[in-house]
Amino acid sequence: MLHRAHFVRMEDSTQQDWQIIGGEFMQFTKKLPDRIIKHLQLLEGDYGGFPIDRYAHSLQTATRALRDGKSEEYVCCALLHDIGDTLGSFNHPDIAAAILKPFVSEEHLWMVQHHGIFQGHYFFHHLGMDRDMREQFRTHPHFEKTAEFCALYDNPSFDPHAETFPIIEFEPMLRRLFAQPKNTIYQAALTDKN
Repeated sequence: MLHRAHFVRMEDSTQQDWQIIGGEFMQFTKKLPDRIIKHLQLLEGDYGGFPIDRYAHSLQTATRALRDGKSEEYVCCALLHDIGDTLGSFNHPDIAAAILKPFVSEEHLWMVQHHGIFQGHYFFHHLGMDRDMREQFRTHPHFEKTAEFCALYDNPSFDPHAETFPIIEFEPMLRRLFAQPKNTIYQAALTDKN
């Protein structure tokens, strides 16, 4: 039987309550990679008019990054860059960035969060939009890395015949990445637990 805290208002909670909650939280976070993989797999079969489904696109993007020798963190960002498509149809990069924020560098976070605008360079003009919208970020230190991500990995990853690794290839990387947050308001509490 699981232990539970006994307050009805947080202001009435005790340190003992938070020890119980903290213990449960630590167990819950261990399954974060499993939940992320399941959510990513929701993109399977979701073509949205594209040549391949969004799940295959994610796997293919990550496959290209892995083949090019990118870091595990980068490959995980490539894999998850469109994970927000199911819930954030109008702001999917923000959803992906929110998931990755505690675990990745500022550089990779910025790349994921802005990839939608950068990817627009390849198609915005077909929608009557400004394909050079990304130019507003030209002087940003992560402009080139984000442009490269789109050019080499996101943009060409709609090929039904391209090499595409299965999710099992990326699972160990995801487990390592999501095992240790780098940037969270709970960092001090997590450090105390280790």
